[in-house]
Amino acid sequence: MTQTHTTDEVSRLEPSPIRPLESLRLTDTAVVGGKGANLGELISAQIDVPPGFVVTARAYLDAMERGHVRKLLLERVRALDPEDPAALTRAADELRELVHRAGLPDALRDRISRAYRALGEQVRVAVRSSATMEDTAGTSFAGMNETFTGIAGEEALLDAVVRCWMSLWGRRVVSYRASQRLVDEPAIAVVVQRLINSERAGVLFTVDPSTGDRGHVVIEGSYGLGEVVVSGRVEPDTYVVERATGSVLSARVGGKAVEIVRGDDGAQVEREVSSERRKQRVLQDDEVRKLAALGVRIEAHYGKPQDIEWAIAAGKIWIVQSRPITALPVQPSPQEAQPAGAVLLTGLAAAPGRVSGRVRILGSPDQGHLLEKGEVLVAAMTSPDWMPTLRRACALVTDGGGMTCHAAIVSRELRIPCVVGTRDATRLLRDGEVVTVDGARGQVLAGEAPGPTAIAHGGAREVATPGPSTLMTPATAGPMPAPGAWGWAVGALEPLATKLYVNLAAAERAEEVAASPVDGVGLLRAESMLVDALGGVHPRALIDAGRKEEFVAKMTASVLRIARAFAPRPVVYRTYDFRTNEFRALEGGASREPREENPMIGYRGAFRYVKDPAIFTLELDMLARVRDESPNVHVMIPFVRTLWELESCLELIDGHRLGRSRGLLRWVMAEVPSVIYRIPDYARLGIDGVSIGSNDLTQLMLGVDRDSGICAELFDERDAAVLDAIRRIIEAARANGLTSSLCGQAPSTYPDFAEHLVRFGIDSISVSPDALGAARATVASAERRLMLEHARSPR
Repeated sequence: MTQTHTTDEVSRLEPSPIRPLESLRLTDTAVVGGKGANLGELISAQIDVPPGFVVTARAYLDAMERGHVRKLLLERVRALDPEDPAALTRAADELRELVHRAGLPDALRDRISRAYRALGEQVRVAVRSSATMEDTAGTSFAGMNETFTGIAGEEALLDAVVRCWMSLWGRRVVSYRASQRLVDEPAIAVVVQRLINSERAGVLFTVDPSTGDRGHVVIEGSYGLGEVVVSGRVEPDTYVVERATGSVLSARVGGKAVEIVRGDDGAQVEREVSSERRKQRVLQDDEVRKLAALGVRIEAHYGKPQDIEWAIAAGKIWIVQSRPITALPVQPSPQEAQPAGAVLLTGLAAAPGRVSGRVRILGSPDQGHLLEKGEVLVAAMTSPDWMPTLRRACALVTDGGGMTCHAAIVSRELRIPCVVGTRDATRLLRDGEVVTVDGARGQVLAGEAPGPTAIAHGGAREVATPGPSTLMTPATAGPMPAPGAWGWAVGALEPLATKLYVNLAAAERAEEVAASPVDGVGLLRAESMLVDALGGVHPRALIDAGRKEEFVAKMTASVLRIARAFAPRPVVYRTYDFRTNEFRALEGGASREPREENPMIGYRGAFRYVKDPAIFTLELDMLARVRDESPNVHVMIPFVRTLWELESCLELIDGHRLGRSRGLLRWVMAEVPSVIYRIPDYARLGIDGVSIGSNDLTQLMLGVDRDSGICAELFDERDAAVLDAIRRIIEAARANGLTSSLCGQAPSTYPDFAEHLVRFGIDSISVSPDALGAARATVASAERRLMLEHARSPR
């Protein structure tokens, strides 16, 4: 667990406002912050670190006390409402102004100036914030506070120190602290360090961060200052070293299109790298080996894998930072790499995992009773009415579909391997034959997966490969299940400024998922629970039979189970979004639903509620009952095309008992491109937030049916047009005081997509339970890269 320190402890531990780096150790984190303590620890291990000193956290607290703002800061931050983004923004601005007003006491100004002069005459320094919970193994505020480089002169240094103090109350920091209910008084130290004008720089990982392979050291490097690598501005060289022998296993030359150097006046200058230099290696083999050996030595000192920033100037290697790697993917077991047999089919890798079982081909959900528990379900395609059957399957294979089809989404939530878009699964496979479904590779193989670790599971044999129970583990240990068996090493999680929510479609495992470190349910889909409550009958048929109360009672029980599990965290319930082809598959549906050539853009969502409010009203009845017992549930309206549709839906809510429920939040799915232009109008109608449905938005921006296996290669959430639409939605939401979120798989699948969302300023992201580990890692990396880039940018 992370060690935190009270204000009294900070005051008692450190009487001096200035500490030389060489006098520091990890035990000094409470008074010099994680960054300062790590630098001192490196020096104690005889590692070359640029010289400098730290203005302690005690110095900051004393300055605030002398400036008569310390008590006011604490009172103001304790009164913040984490659910009010606009208030958080205003508060952050006010808090920073209070710190600026307090400023530096004269005695401290003198001590800092003397320490600075001891480093050299008008020497250029880096001035880095070092929060007392930063760069520790359990938490990381890395990048949330300011860093200034190229500072020269006493007055400029003193100003930079105050600006570092002010960054303790930056908007993202204040938002994060409020969301985590951190009420202790925060403190911040400031590291002042001689600047290394590096010719080459980069990062070093003492384990392979992409695979978790502890036998490899991975080094990235580029020309000039290290910002270009840390911020992701260039494609660096990548070198892989075998730890045991020091052999350079691979050297991949990156593009290195630009470099940042420091001019004669100390200002950073970005310039293009010549085509000839781009083709050259940044590091030669002997330098790679030296860096790898240095990394192994640093890891041995700390006793855990490290993420290290290095710089080379005049032939000398300097270490400018080292921090623990908080989470690593689990290495695949040897059995996972072994093929089960010939590849029978290939498709899209829709849900990870590798499992063996008997094939059961079904033509419709009516045949669901034929599937034995632990068999591999093979179907042309699935829809929500397949849900009871899917719960018994060990894996799912479909002819059609893309990465965002029903089969793919539900399989990820149920944590079963899934391959979609095979085109011929129902034709080529045979009932009863044993196959292995590899959801990570998108393959169906003949026979049973070999290896003594295969575990009997009903009619299936599950290969003991990394799954949700070992999704992310501490860097200092092997696979280790954590609360809820979701594989979270809670003490080693890097905190996020962006809230991380989970998508759910059923009440099963609600308690298990709720035990994971998530901020709530960002998308609770109604469709699967609705099918269960209806018993496979069309809702209109149920209403006609006078069974409305039965339906409402069953839905209430399911939603209430989820709400209680997550309370007091929010649960955003998306009202039903069946398409006509899905409704027609239910009993009594054929006579009650129209036939549409393209149901994806047909009679669905808000328009359906307006034209036929009966089913929507039953959902409102259910939500009102749920909120009587668990008021953390809120409502979200899907597929809103026009303003008048939304007005009509809100009138239905406001005219219902639910609309009088205190604290009810009203959300809108942002999945139809028209939302880009209508957010100001939505805000005026009283909408509290928008959740970007990246699947439908991509479909409508690119004109690609998201269920089409044939067109799957055209479906890309990262397309420039889609990203621009998402950016506009997020910016419009922020400008109009609305919360913005995104629900979809892309943030965990594509790290660059997650970084775009963070750069756009999104408030939260919601992913399926199986993707929580990957999403947290990619969002944390994106936040860190963005904050470092922001902190180091010239002002």
